Amino acid sequence: MSGSAYVDAEIISQPDTWRRAAAIATGPTAEALPGKGDRVAVVGCGTSLYMAQAYAVLREEAGLGETDAFAASEFPFGRAYDRVVALSRSGTTTEVLELLQRLKGVTPTVAVIADPKTPVPALADATIVLDFADEKSVVQTRFATTALTLFRAHVAAQSGTAFDLEKIVADAERCVTEPLPDGILDNTQFAFLGRGWTVGLANEAGLKMTEASLTWTQSYPAMEYRHGPISIASPGTVTWMFGEAPQGLAEQVQATGGQWLAVADGRDPLAELIRVQRLAVALGGRKGLQVDNPRNLTRSVILSEV
Repeated sequence: MSGSAYVDAEIISQPDTWRRAAAIATGPTAEALPGKGDRVAVVGCGTSLYMAQAYAVLREEAGLGETDAFAASEFPFGRAYDRVVALSRSGTTTEVLELLQRLKGVTPTVAVIADPKTPVPALADATIVLDFADEKSVVQTRFATTALTLFRAHVAAQSGTAFDLEKIVADAERCVTEPLPDGILDNTQFAFLGRGWTVGLANEAGLKMTEASLTWTQSYPAMEYRHGPISIASPGTVTWMFGEAPQGLAEQVQATGGQWLAVADGRDPLAELIRVQRLAVALGGRKGLQVDNPRNLTRSVILSEV
């Protein structure tokens, strides 16, 4: 078996899992998610934190209520929320379990997980299980994007905003199959940029490249890139924009000799993340890495008391 056999298959399956998540978003199971006007906190660790960041911006921008995103370890217990959403693929991450335990009986919680045979369902007030998006690879791809698709579809249903599932899935299918940009594997450093909800996607893109290929990456809100980080742009670097680029930024990057990439042809930014997933796996494979089992990483971070 190749070092990326699991993650390869999981990346390819995303158009299908997104369809299934969108269907859940308009069904009775989604009633556990925050209601319109609720003050909400969304928590996670690693990849889940970055999906939480994207969801928080989408929900608040849609007028559904104040929404914050935190690493589970950094949750501000002094603040009052109507509901806390916990995102955890494994259902066993220590920080998430401790948070749910502290909030039990204090603040309503809903957990979105992949494995129901974990401690989370006993601690959360409600649980949404996306077991069809669970993964064998340690590197998380489809569970994260499927959970965010659930959130996006639910936000759209509550707010009456547009959510063209067929277009989004078609974009994902293109990103699964089309060739990666010419020469992209020869670059040594990547910066990922976002605006609004796509800042979370940029953060996740950087993490995915680090995990799967041990590549040096950065991620920033796009307008912050000029405030120092652009100094690293040069031949051999890539600046990859999710969402609409600030005026003139592409030209500034290109003037350094670095490569500029952006979401093309109105493509959905979440679909674009699939291209980064594929790039990360390809780079990891070129380096001879076991992408399904990156060094120093496990499926879940479970901390023991010392």
